[in-house]
Order: sequence, then C-alpha cells, then structure tokens
Amino acid sequence: MTLVRPPALERGDVIVREGPFTVAERDAIAEDGYRHELLDGVLVMSPAPRRRHQSIVLALAIDLRGAVPPDLQVIVAPFDLRLGERTAFQPDILVVRRADVTEEALRVAPVLAVEVHSPSTRTFDLGPKKELLAAAGCPSYWTIDPAGPELTVWSLDGDTFTRTRAVAAQETWTATVPFAVTITPQDLLDD
Repeated sequence: MTLVRPPALERGDVIVREGPFTVAERDAIAEDGYRHELLDGVLVMSPAPRRRHQSIVLALAIDLRGAVPPDLQVIVAPFDLRLGERTAFQPDILVVRRADVTEEALRVAPVLAVEVHSPSTRTFDLGPKKELLAAAGCPSYWTIDPAGPELTVWSLDGDTFTRTRAVAAQETWTATVPFAVTITPQDLLDD
C-alpha cells in the first residue's frame, strides 16, 4: 500500500486516514515535521506542539526524573509505544521499566503514560489513546490541560481507566503510583 502525502497542514489541524495501516507502513512515511501515530490501524497526523505544551512536558519530565526509582526510566516523545502491528503512538511522557524498553520502542504497557492536551489532539488523548493504554494494562495515565493547567489522574480499574484525581493549578499533590513525586501544575509553566 502506498500512502498518499497529505496536503500542507495548518497549525492545529489533524489529518486522520482510515486504514487499516500497519506500523511498517507508518514507518515508511518520510519525515515531515509532523507526528505520525497509529491508533488501532488509523493513521493520525498532527502538527508540532506549541511552546506552552512543550514547557509543561519538560518540567514534568524533570520532576519525574528527579524522583524515579532506579528500575524505572522516564522517556519523552517522540518515542514509540508499539502495541502490536496496528498501533504505534508517542505519549508525551512514558515511565517504563528499564528491562522492558529497547533503543527503538516500548512494546509493552508503560507503568505511566502522560499526555498534555493540544487543541488538535485532546479528543485522541481522552478517546483512543486512553482506551489502547487501558487495554494494554497501563496502570496509570495522566492528562494535563495546559489552559489551567490542570492534571487529571486516571487509574486502571479492570480494563478501563477511572478518573481518580483532578489537581487544580495551584494545588499540590503527591502521587504514590508509580512512585512518590510531588506535582503542582502551575509550577510546570515557564511563562
């Protein structure tokens, strides 16, 4: 199958191509500055994130890395989480068991996945990505709305995520899963 190059994207646009596509087909797309993710065979192409988004990702990754135990590792996007031949996406932050990760990808559920919403990706973060992470057995998923910023903590309950905590901008919260780390969402901003 030959993938057709999408037209130029405007900031905030997401292009969705129904498939099913495979990881190999996604990997054959030439680098173009856009994130190419495969969600159960559906190709999602999104523009580069905005500055505020990246500031939050960087600050949270630094906080997590400062508290991570030696058997775990913090990895920031772009880095593939490959869950089969039709699913490969790049959460903004992954916390993984060192023994599970290779140089090229993580092929099992992380212990924590984090997505900072962008206007163009929020629907995917709270829909298919959350569902795929739950189905894979990821025990914890955090989403951050950069407007607040507000952190939402999702915990695996059976085979779905349940919202277990919402942390407001000025609120300080200490996670216990996957390890102890204290977060104040407002402190993640570099404004």
